[in-house]
Amino acid sequence: MKRQLLSLFIILCCATTMMAQQSPNGKLTVEPRQQKLVVSYQQQPVIEVETGIETAALRKSKPKRISADYQMIAGKKSHCTNEANEYRCGALVVRIYNDGIALRYEYNGLKDAKQPEELTAYRIPEGTRRWMQQWAESYEGFFPFSTTAKEKPVPSFSGTFTSPDGFNNRWGYPALLEPTDGVFALITEANIERQQSASCLYNDGERFRVVPDKNEKRLNGEWHTPWRVVIVGSLADVVESTLVTDVAEPCLLEDTSWIHPGVVSWVYWAYNHGSNDYNIIKKYVDMAATLHLPYVLIDAEWDEMTNGKTIEDAVAYARQQSVRPLIWYNSSVGWIDGAPGPKFRLNKPEDREREFAWCEKIGVAGVKIDFFSGDNQMNMDYCIDLLESAARHHLLVNFHGATIPRGWQRTYPNLLSTEGVYGAEWYNNVPTFTNRAASHNATLPFTRNVIGPMDYTPCAFSDSQHPHITSHAHELALTVLFESGLQHLADRPESFLAQPQAVQDFFGLLPAAWDETRYVSGYPGQSAVLARRSGSRWFVAGINGTDEPQALKCDLSFIGTNRKATLFADSGNANVPWQISTISTPPSSVACQPRGGFVIVVE
Repeated sequence: MKRQLLSLFIILCCATTMMAQQSPNGKLTVEPRQQKLVVSYQQQPVIEVETGIETAALRKSKPKRISADYQMIAGKKSHCTNEANEYRCGALVVRIYNDGIALRYEYNGLKDAKQPEELTAYRIPEGTRRWMQQWAESYEGFFPFSTTAKEKPVPSFSGTFTSPDGFNNRWGYPALLEPTDGVFALITEANIERQQSASCLYNDGERFRVVPDKNEKRLNGEWHTPWRVVIVGSLADVVESTLVTDVAEPCLLEDTSWIHPGVVSWVYWAYNHGSNDYNIIKKYVDMAATLHLPYVLIDAEWDEMTNGKTIEDAVAYARQQSVRPLIWYNSSVGWIDGAPGPKFRLNKPEDREREFAWCEKIGVAGVKIDFFSGDNQMNMDYCIDLLESAARHHLLVNFHGATIPRGWQRTYPNLLSTEGVYGAEWYNNVPTFTNRAASHNATLPFTRNVIGPMDYTPCAFSDSQHPHITSHAHELALTVLFESGLQHLADRPESFLAQPQAVQDFFGLLPAAWDETRYVSGYPGQSAVLARRSGSRWFVAGINGTDEPQALKCDLSFIGTNRKATLFADSGNANVPWQISTISTPPSSVACQPRGGFVIVVE
């Protein structure tokens, strides 16, 4: 009898698999059900996606093999590969990748048409473990752990969005779910192109609708939506995934030899102010030179330089010290009145070309552009205009006060970083960050940083306006744990230069782009341990996101044994906070103090 039941179970499983479309590696299946798709991972249902289109025809659709194989200048991985089976059903295109699904709608024959109605929605049942950010124009918010959508709205820069029953009903990407133990789904979108707006999620109970932002463009001929993306699998699958760039348009730049990721010294955090003081700028240039950092950021207000100097003097001084300067601009579409400048220099095409040509002429390496006004089609086209113009003048780009990455970092690799994160500058703004930073930091590697570079501005050993209670080793670990093609260091020169020589030397070795990234251990909000490789050198970073001591698992068998390594850890002594040692065998676990951390550099 038992054998008969087992045989019946196998037959049913095989029949279900045959009815479902699957990924090339067979781990993911998608079962069409009326106007829905049920996504499963290793035969475990993970998420239900509404398509608004009858999907039965997908069963008869002959799959087309899609291959992604490309190089990235910056990011979690230099050589990216993935495969998918693509299925079509009317306007609906579904790709089942080895680590997730992507779907979009393709239309043709449009004549002076409005943007077609978005049809996608996700069902997230109450009780599902989740880490979701209430929507804010700047994407600066926490990803708190919850099992319900019934969350009270948190005020943000862009107001609150409340359902009739008084709960928040608008959510930003990415959204991380754990529908079943050890199986995760990360919802986001990718490949925003011209004539498209970005989207977010609105929920009515358990149904989370994809809602595009404002788009008043009239459409003609062919048009498609961005890709709606769900990364599916284990935490390792999610963290290591490159699916957002896999579905993005290939690089459009013919020459990328001038694009160099790197670490940046940054003035704003310590002074809560811009860069209108030439003497302070010099201190940050000198710090970059001493620590062997390639870049310095000259932040806002450089158009009001004091000390009888100008921005050209500051740029020239940085270049004399062999430090490449980046400079800040106000996008002048978001916060304008009362905001710092320079303003209105980039909005018109002719002004933008003139300004970027001047930057190139005086030796500016890149631009940080701030204060955008949301995810509407106007802003998306403006960002693309900025990226293309900057590339013509060999300028790197860092978007701040802007939307999250959606794959532009592949299409325009001069985009090396984007804010879109509740980062260290919030120690300047509110006391809330002090007590929540450790848990938040241990959530970001599994949420926001999965989808692209994140300018969190890590590593503060001293205090700004509000104190931090994370340890020195925790702060150092963030420089490895958080991926950003331009990695801005937050602290003041006096603090960095007071650290042990081994710590100072670490910054000169620190890459801002990685050949490989491995998930080692951790769980959102509790801890995170990642290993990143640059060339033959591995950097392993771990943080404790809790207020209790914790031993972090650190299985590094994939690196090999008998390799010299340096361990940066917390001593537990406030007067002598570092414990730095040379080790021959990486440990299988590292004991961390509350809100502590560690870094291992394996030669």
